[in-house]
Amino acid sequence: MARLVIVSNRVPPPHTRGAQAGGLAVALKDALRRREAMWFGWSGELADPPGAPHSVTVGRHRYVTLDLTPDEERLYYTGYSNGTLWPMLHYRVGLLEFRREEEEAWRAVNERFARRLLPLLRPDDIIWVHDFHLIPLLRSLRDLGAQQRLGFFLHVPFPPPALFAALPRSEALLRDLGAADLIGMQTQGDAMHLSAALAEFGIETPVGAYPVGIDTAGFSRTAATALTKRETTRLIASLEGRSLILGVDRLDYSKGLPHRLRGYGALLRRFPEHRKRVTFLQTAPVSRGQVAQYRALRRELDELVGRINGEHAEFDWMPLRWLTRPLARSLLAGFLRHARVGLVTPLRDGMNLVAKEFVASQDPEDPGVLVLSRFAGAAAELSGALLVNPHDPEDITEALHQALTMPLAERRERWQGDWQALSNPPGGNWAQAFLERLMRN
Repeated sequence: MARLVIVSNRVPPPHTRGAQAGGLAVALKDALRRREAMWFGWSGELADPPGAPHSVTVGRHRYVTLDLTPDEERLYYTGYSNGTLWPMLHYRVGLLEFRREEEEAWRAVNERFARRLLPLLRPDDIIWVHDFHLIPLLRSLRDLGAQQRLGFFLHVPFPPPALFAALPRSEALLRDLGAADLIGMQTQGDAMHLSAALAEFGIETPVGAYPVGIDTAGFSRTAATALTKRETTRLIASLEGRSLILGVDRLDYSKGLPHRLRGYGALLRRFPEHRKRVTFLQTAPVSRGQVAQYRALRRELDELVGRINGEHAEFDWMPLRWLTRPLARSLLAGFLRHARVGLVTPLRDGMNLVAKEFVASQDPEDPGVLVLSRFAGAAAELSGALLVNPHDPEDITEALHQALTMPLAERRERWQGDWQALSNPPGGNWAQAFLERLMRN
């Protein structure tokens, strides 16, 4: 079997566990389990000069990382990747900030990565590049003479072509994508948007939808076990019999957190029967804290949390619990298992695996209810969820009330349909399906 070369912005350290395990590492776990592989990308460290690549081999897996200079981190990562591409791809053109200096640094870092990767490649390797940070790497590898099968996966949404055209120099980015043999997206809608954008410039690279899945049965077992662990039992005891609403996100403006908090605050005002009978726990570890928009979001959310608790709290009840530090995935599994409502309301999301993990974690005899944004990629698969427009806090309010008062029979019916959808996805294993198609192209 040919070696699989994964290229991503960050490389997970070998033996990563718990809260430090990134979403991509979890998603690719099955693809890497039974084959030789190399994972290549940024170490997460800064050095000036950056020096030679670092290499660690564990079993059949090799991890090769490069450092960035402080200027590269500021321009390539904080600047162009997060200040320009992230808002563009999430339809937030009003937050987009474009500077040519940052785009040029983004391309220069990709060129350096390609030059460092090329000597490490074997002729029969399968190269799989992940996400928007590394789009120019595709063209750089081809220009340097790489002939290997070259796949690309975009884990975030892609806007309609007319909106994407607002990005300066967008044609060059599309032509970089054209160097891939196959492009994967999370949803059919995103695949159609990107295909249409490529077609405008005569680029014929095939684009397909390969929704990222989870180990449904495995996560269910993890959640059932975690329910009995000390931290979970502490949480349950602290609730004193109240229903738990749980939100699990990064602190990011794409997640719709201010709208979500306002929706919860409105629930306590409009439906006072839930006062002192429900607690909302929202975890939102800080990400990209050096970006101005994220610092402003943190201030807004801190103020909202204080306002809601100040308006509704009693001396023996805090309606909203707010955590901005990461929690171990195994711990969150137990919290998800106990939650009566999973609240997942991003303004726009490529997939959102938390929604799938909430379904997988539930007790079949007494499942909770998922309240889900219709603009999350997972909404296409989870028809049992209560779908909401996350831009409308009152819609969230009404869905929360419906979830909290839903009869057991309806909860079971909705959950069973979603469990089946996750246990037997139409495309089977998403990574295997993508790689098999890549080898056929």
